[in-house]
Amino acid sequence: MNEKLQVQWFPGHMAKTRRLIKESLAMVDAVCEIVDARLPLSSRNPEIDDITGSKPRIILLNKCDLADEKATERFVDYFKNSGFTALPVDCRNGRGLNAFRPAAKNVLRDRIAANEKKGMGGKPLRIMVVGIPNTGKSSFINRMAGKNKAEVADKPGVTRSNRWFNIGDGMELLDTPGVLWPKFEDPEVGDKLSFIGSVKDTVLDIEEIAVRFVSIMQKKYPALLSDRYALADFAEKEPFEVIEMIAAKRGMLLRGGEFDTQRASVMLLDEYRSGKLGRLTLD
Repeated sequence: MNEKLQVQWFPGHMAKTRRLIKESLAMVDAVCEIVDARLPLSSRNPEIDDITGSKPRIILLNKCDLADEKATERFVDYFKNSGFTALPVDCRNGRGLNAFRPAAKNVLRDRIAANEKKGMGGKPLRIMVVGIPNTGKSSFINRMAGKNKAEVADKPGVTRSNRWFNIGDGMELLDTPGVLWPKFEDPEVGDKLSFIGSVKDTVLDIEEIAVRFVSIMQKKYPALLSDRYALADFAEKEPFEVIEMIAAKRGMLLRGGEFDTQRASVMLLDEYRSGKLGRLTLD
């Protein structure tokens, strides 16, 4: 396989997004940051803390149904101990979202009291929704708004401009495009974001990404690989050999009997992203 390459992905619209977020902060009372529960740390944009400053923060660990449940509990505690309100949710099926409005009102209780003191008790609470691509911002807004008002797709880069959504109960959400950061200082972070699809597959060597994924799975969740693909004695094998084994098990062969590792790599990542490998957290 090729020498390990560092994933970098910072198209021009993401620089524009940073400007939009900064310019819009004065209009909102709080920030709702959505992260992927499978990568609660790697799927956070480290620039968000600096960009959003002291605004009250709610962190939603989305796709919790795909993550290791015990790991999610630990990360919820970690964020709470760091001074944030944190909730495990699944925006596709609505799990955990009933807790969002009460949590937001609790976070903004001082703002609500100040508005009431000024005779502005009916003023909407405005919350900016931020997150890197493909973490589920649009799915969250659709669920909260009750209608498919935000475009949703299982690929990064769908939302391109700021939009407001009334979700009832005196709250409005400001949607923003997903934004990565200019450079992944830790190459493993870039790898993990590639696994979940936050970096477009079209800019990646999919076989190389699959090799890195297998390498992590061999260390953290070997039983899940074994169970899914009926593999035996693969723990000590090179990751690319494991992909060949998966191709063989699934009958993915090229003309001449060579293993179709490209097809097996695509399938492996697709099955991880859809939860078919089981519940796992890679951070």
